[in-house]
Amino acid sequence: MAEKDTDGSPLHSGEALPDVERFVEGLTQEERMLVILKQELYDGSWDAMLTDLRSRLEGKPYIFKLAHRIQDDMKRIEKLQAFEQQHDISLNQYLTPTPK
Repeated sequence: MAEKDTDGSPLHSGEALPDVERFVEGLTQEERMLVILKQELYDGSWDAMLTDLRSRLEGKPYIFKLAHRIQDDMKRIEKLQAFEQQHDISLNQYLTPTPK
């Protein structure tokens, strides 16, 4: 059985598949940021991140401020989450945080 990330997405321990490499190379800066923040702020959970963004939109308490891009980021998250599920991976394994 494959090891799982905190949001239930499988962790992939082998070599990157060509379609995964292409996908990761094509990620925008905003998408890369979301993948990194998913791990750093939400313990690897897309669901927690989406809940937080929805709370922000509804005026409820929230953790992370994404300014005016929330709806765009939610669409990006859905794209990234679907890719992870389709390829049985966690994108965090393919990105490294940028130095501060």
